[in-house]
Amino acid sequence: MSQSILLVVACVLVDADRRVLIAQRPPGGSMGGLWEFPGGKVEPGETPEAALIRELEEELGVSTKTACLAPLSFASHSYEKFHLLMPVYVCRKWQGTPEPREHTALKWVRPQALRDYPMPPADEPLIAALCDLL
Repeated sequence: MSQSILLVVACVLVDADRRVLIAQRPPGGSMGGLWEFPGGKVEPGETPEAALIRELEEELGVSTKTACLAPLSFASHSYEKFHLLMPVYVCRKWQGTPEPREHTALKWVRPQALRDYPMPPADEPLIAALCDLL
């Protein structure tokens, strides 16, 4: 049985202390209460970078530029109803202070501490890449 592919994009914001930003999904929704890297769906006709710039503005109230987004990795994970394909970027430069507009909470954490936070299955394999990078 073939699954539809859902293209989403995620961003690992890294601060001056080499901590990464994670956001808690609101309770009641899909994967509610889990922690994730900010991002979202890529709309038709949109590049992953443009989608990420839009999502960071909508979700966190921060702005960045394509030149500030460095490709890190990607996730490919089969959920029950769809297959998720998620390019992941690192961003170290943005304007504004992240605030939780669509999430319950935000937290800056060391990469090694990410395993202490329950995350969606697609996000978990990214932790090792982040620990290597930072």
